[in-house]
Amino acid sequence: MNFSAPDLSQHPPRSVRIRLGGYVILPRMLDKCRAEIKGTQGPYHYACPIDQRFLQFTGVDAEALKAEVSKGLGDGELLAWIQKNGKTPRSDWEIHHWSAHQEATAPGAFESREFVNEQIKSAGLDKRSDLATWFDWLDADDFVSYGGKA
Repeated sequence: MNFSAPDLSQHPPRSVRIRLGGYVILPRMLDKCRAEIKGTQGPYHYACPIDQRFLQFTGVDAEALKAEVSKGLGDGELLAWIQKNGKTPRSDWEIHHWSAHQEATAPGAFESREFVNEQIKSAGLDKRSDLATWFDWLDADDFVSYGGKA
């Protein structure tokens, strides 16, 4: 697999749980951004609502980040850019607690819960009672979308 320019029509992005600089969501978002630039994003969308959580927390503009990603920078270089250019600098403590909160967040609003339930059912995961959080659903959906068994 080419992680510097992933083909997300062939494999999923990194798990939403993988951290970079302590941030969940960020490595997955970078994978989607790189794939979108290359035109190989498959069913994934850069700057989707999950990505927006990171962008809002850090105060990073999605298009400005995409411009940096398009330069071919690595994860560490992009993290340094985010730390320098984010409008909302965060301490290690804040990043840790924000990431832990994101991992534990479940769909709350009726429309969100209904959407996730429909996605779980269409993926054949409706027998799974352990899919409680957004991250649980995303990881399971990535797995079955690329040939894994529910």
